[in-house]
Amino acid sequence: MTEILFHTHVADPAAYACRLLRKATRQGARVAVTGPEATLERLDRELWAFDPVEFVPHLRLVPGASLAPRLHATPIWLVADAAAVDVHEILVNVGAESVPGFESYLRLFEIVSNDAADKAAARRRWKHYGDRGYRIAHHEINA
Repeated sequence: MTEILFHTHVADPAAYACRLLRKATRQGARVAVTGPEATLERLDRELWAFDPVEFVPHLRLVPGASLAPRLHATPIWLVADAAAVDVHEILVNVGAESVPGFESYLRLFEIVSNDAADKAAARRRWKHYGDRGYRIAHHEINA
């Protein structure tokens, strides 16, 4: 059963996601990150610039684009549709909705900011997972 972890009260979700993804790659994990296209585009830019001495290997898979076979080993995939990739280890949700197919992943990270709308959406996702019998871990992040 998928392990679900909510990281709440995150002051800067993009910077937090970058740190989380860097940690995952250091541990050899393969990660799919899903959310709205605009959020993924911002995260892509942040990953290129957030650490001046370390590169976090990632790719952004735009809907309808083909991918060169040599890129399939990339550890972090930024995708609007989590079902579009063959990565099923870790899923990071940076969007407001629950992710279809999340149950095919070993772990799901939900990153929640201090924004009232983001918190309300996170409560709906929490209920969605809880109603399906998933145990949920909560990590409150202090700025």
